[in-house]
Amino acid sequence: MDKEKPSQALNKIKVTPLAAESFGVRSMCTIVETPDVAVLLDAGVSLAPYRFSLPPHPIEFQTINKLRARIAQAADKAQVVTISHYHFDHHTPSFEDWVVNWTQERETARQIYQGKTVLMKHPKENINASQRQRAWMFQKTGGKHAKTLEAADGRTFCFGESCLRFSEAVVHGSEDSVLGWVVMALVEFGEERFMFAPDVQGPMAQKTQSIILEAKPTVLMLGGPPFYLGGFRVAEAQLKQGLNNLERIVEAVPVTILEHHALRDENWQNWTRQVYAKATEVGHAILSAAEFAGQSNVFLESKRKQLYAELPPSIEFERWMKTLTGKSIAKPPVEL
Repeated sequence: MDKEKPSQALNKIKVTPLAAESFGVRSMCTIVETPDVAVLLDAGVSLAPYRFSLPPHPIEFQTINKLRARIAQAADKAQVVTISHYHFDHHTPSFEDWVVNWTQERETARQIYQGKTVLMKHPKENINASQRQRAWMFQKTGGKHAKTLEAADGRTFCFGESCLRFSEAVVHGSEDSVLGWVVMALVEFGEERFMFAPDVQGPMAQKTQSIILEAKPTVLMLGGPPFYLGGFRVAEAQLKQGLNNLERIVEAVPVTILEHHALRDENWQNWTRQVYAKATEVGHAILSAAEFAGQSNVFLESKRKQLYAELPPSIEFERWMKTLTGKSIAKPPVEL
């Protein structure tokens, strides 16, 4: 494999990351195309409502606006849309929200899910209370526009010679996580396998690592450990467990796309130095989604304080910031 062009590990399966932390938002949305089917994985995108006690900077709003459009364009050519779990950076809700999700009431979700085969995390089994409520709401709103809604946990769906295999529900992070469960997806065509493992946080759980290794993906897109939560919401021992499991994975998988929680910490490269060293040692590649797409990383959330200091927002935006405690929040005054 040409290490300068890791996407060459796949020839018949085309993987295009659309939105992710390395693009400047919270997401892992990716479109995967085979000769038989186009699958839009986890069509959600969000911003952190507060980071460093600051709301999103105008540049973050400009970025989510651009990436929402990119996801909408991808949805136009996809026949299948997946939902690994019901956090809003992994599926699109049907209410108006111009701070976190950049959604117009009903319209944004309708455009993504209308006429699609939606393969989703089971809405009632292996699910915590908050996600069960969101799953119920999705079925009543955005999901009602779908061609079909199917619970995907542990199931396989084939389209021509292409198969989309879903794992059983695995924990969202550590074994004792209160954040619920997710389903991972494996896209297969011939001998090529692309695996999508969102929000497994490393993976921290040994069982999740085993499922990934048994799948033998050619390319793996994976959500890494949440370093930015270390020491107060996530124990450092759990972060180290996630890193140890990740090191074993990059040793086995030719190309790993490391994304999501891991990249929300400005020092993520220090945390993952040994993981990168292991990949290099065995001649494997590890990249961000942006790097896999041949683009430069654009980290915004972790640099939010710096953005406010170096690029102070307009007076109009500062006035808008004062309305954030209200029930109804208008679209922020940013140039789009």
